[in-house]
Amino acid sequence: MRTKYIDLIDQTFDFPQDEFHLREDRLMFHGIDLMRLIEEYGTPLKFNYLPQISHNIQRAKGWFREAMNNLGYSGNYYYSYCTKSSHFSFVLDEVLKNDVHIETSSAFDIDIVKNVLNAGKLKEGSYVICNGFKPPKYIQNIAELIEDKRLNVIPVVDNTAEIHELIAATGENELKIGIRIASEEEPKFEFYTSRLGIRYREIVPFYKAFIQDNPRVQIKMLHFFINTGINDTSYYWNELTKCLRIYSDLKKVCPTLDSLNIGGGFPIKKSLAFDFDYAYMVREILMQVKRVCADNDIPEPNIYTEFGSFTVGESGGAIFNVLHQKQQNDREKWNMIDSSFMTNLPDTWAINQRFIMLAINRWNDDYERVLLGGLTCDSDDYYNSEQHSNAIYLPKFDKNKPLYIGFFNTGAYQETIGGYGGLKHCLIPEPKHVLIQRDEHGKIVTELFSEEQTADDFMRILGYRQQKS
Repeated sequence: MRTKYIDLIDQTFDFPQDEFHLREDRLMFHGIDLMRLIEEYGTPLKFNYLPQISHNIQRAKGWFREAMNNLGYSGNYYYSYCTKSSHFSFVLDEVLKNDVHIETSSAFDIDIVKNVLNAGKLKEGSYVICNGFKPPKYIQNIAELIEDKRLNVIPVVDNTAEIHELIAATGENELKIGIRIASEEEPKFEFYTSRLGIRYREIVPFYKAFIQDNPRVQIKMLHFFINTGINDTSYYWNELTKCLRIYSDLKKVCPTLDSLNIGGGFPIKKSLAFDFDYAYMVREILMQVKRVCADNDIPEPNIYTEFGSFTVGESGGAIFNVLHQKQQNDREKWNMIDSSFMTNLPDTWAINQRFIMLAINRWNDDYERVLLGGLTCDSDDYYNSEQHSNAIYLPKFDKNKPLYIGFFNTGAYQETIGGYGGLKHCLIPEPKHVLIQRDEHGKIVTELFSEEQTADDFMRILGYRQQKS
């Protein structure tokens, strides 16, 4: 009878996979011996494997390049990184090695853009796509970036009032803008239309009323994005078709329009059963664009994307130690980890997100069904199922044999949503954070980015004065 943890994984999935394999009974991730990482840095531990960022960027560039060449597509492709998915300097340093552009969503994003530009990491002439609702400080910072003239700045207008604010803030400078379409949401959503952007039927009248006769303002881009991302569903294709109809209508009256931004939304691997044909989706999107342009006798637009999670998500991971097992009734065993899901993997709590979860060691031990509990006193601090099943299975708990578990592809949003470096629920500390690179010989190199938070860190944030003993 096959009762070992390795048997369970082998029966459930195709294993090993590109990024995962075993060495004896220990899990390897992109060739990284995770048990050695634990021995060096301890747990709880977060890490980023930085080469995966460049790998995913180059994969996407390759899909678009191949599809454009095969289809004879005449427009260009621009890969933009969506900074809100991870603002860390080590992420931007890796991203900008790949000749890409930047998408921002808030005022302070512009400070990051200025920093990497002045450091020579962002090339002059690169595009900066400024998305989101724009309060006065964001408008001011965008205007300063336009005044600087070293970058191609395209503010994407989110509402009709923003154009007047941008015109007033930019003085005599030429203003090249985009317009965001307010897409219609899926039927299961609580509302019908996205709160972001301008409604379909208002876009051409908006252009004619406020932009057409202003020689200082040009529309360069139409921006399209839906919350569910890029997926092969009738909903996605229907919304894309409506977007392309608006693009063709606007292009016929606005000759400066030459770019279509299809946003982000490439899915990332959240299960070992993940299967998504990226190349097929890219080809189908470009075919749709090409067909509509041919039908309307207009040039094919440049294509922009703003991949965030796809860029950085698969670089991240978190490792925890199972501290204790609690048998709460005949059926439920709770494995308590040395951290918190709510604070350090907040998407598991906020939106019921599931990541790839695997044991790090003891793959040759028998397995059992468990629930995972975090350290906070909140009843919602738990993790109790995987995408492929309604349960979690791990090697059997043994107080004399430490068990470590890993959550993988967690590199997008978790730190910012969790309030990196700040207060956490029940004062659960931010884990130690390690960066993993490869040197010029391909050898794995690790670097400690930040230590685990201490009591002094929390006391300082909370305003307690240090008392003399």
